[in-house]
Amino acid sequence: MTRNNGINNSILELVGETPLIKLHKITKKLKGSYFAKIEAFNPGHSAKDRIALHIVNTAEKKGILKKGATIVETTSGNTGFSLAMISLVKGYKCILAVSDKSSQDKIELLKTMGAEVHVCPANVPPEDPRSYYEVAKTIHKKTKNSVYINQYFNELNIEAHYRTTGPEIWKQTEGKITHLVVASGTGGTISGTGKYLKEQNPNIKVLGVDAIGSVLKKYHETKELDLNEVSPYKIEGLGKNLIPTATDFDVIDVYEKVSDKDAAIQARETLKKEGLFCGYTTGAVVQATKQYAALDMFDENSFVVLIFPDHGSRYLNKIYSNSWMQEQGFLE
Repeated sequence: MTRNNGINNSILELVGETPLIKLHKITKKLKGSYFAKIEAFNPGHSAKDRIALHIVNTAEKKGILKKGATIVETTSGNTGFSLAMISLVKGYKCILAVSDKSSQDKIELLKTMGAEVHVCPANVPPEDPRSYYEVAKTIHKKTKNSVYINQYFNELNIEAHYRTTGPEIWKQTEGKITHLVVASGTGGTISGTGKYLKEQNPNIKVLGVDAIGSVLKKYHETKELDLNEVSPYKIEGLGKNLIPTATDFDVIDVYEKVSDKDAAIQARETLKKEGLFCGYTTGAVVQATKQYAALDMFDENSFVVLIFPDHGSRYLNKIYSNSWMQEQGFLE
């Protein structure tokens, strides 16, 4: 999509073409040059605008999504916001099954956007009828003229980033990119962007970011789902307790796991040092980049792009709250 510099027909024409910004202080001690792809510049303030719009547009073209329909989705918050925004513009009803790990800010935002929100426990198995996966499926079955977006198992999730994020980064870096660091949740961003970039230059390294308490890193290394890896963690939109088919593990070279505390601290540091007000997952991406640097992944010629997925305003009652940080033992 090419953004119109004149009058746009709707807010949806502003999805994509997000800026790439050079990082200075936060990566000062690391070898190489570092650049952030700021997805908070999307109108819904996250990378999820890209997949939500692509999936909805495709469903409309195929005749699956018709006038008066209801959009149903499983979300940690950002995809839900994007779908609620798109539903308002296009005239659909929106019902969302949201993890109780999602910040209260996100949940209130979704309700304000007119979505019907069902809050589900995060720390239950995916097949548990209370899980947000199963709740969304049940709502879809019971709701006439509804479409279940199903981002975790939807190939269009990958395609959206293959068509937009990848080409944008290749163009913005003039093909100089050597490493891509991406948070892995549903896997659409890392898979689609990574696939496009590797087609341009197979030597580009795609570096995944996973959470301590998630199964993705071990699955990537062993091709086995080890549920002993699963434990509760605070970071939203990162990691999984199942294997999403929207992740193409062959595109990803390696994973690093990060802790809740390190990710929270790095998000706050990124704000203080770069003036970039970014979300919890961005902190995880910055922390993982530092861990990769400690493993000698980069040298003086490295041109590293970090995808910053969303905006800090979604986390005012979490990582940007001193009292919340102290309650978690993240601040002295």
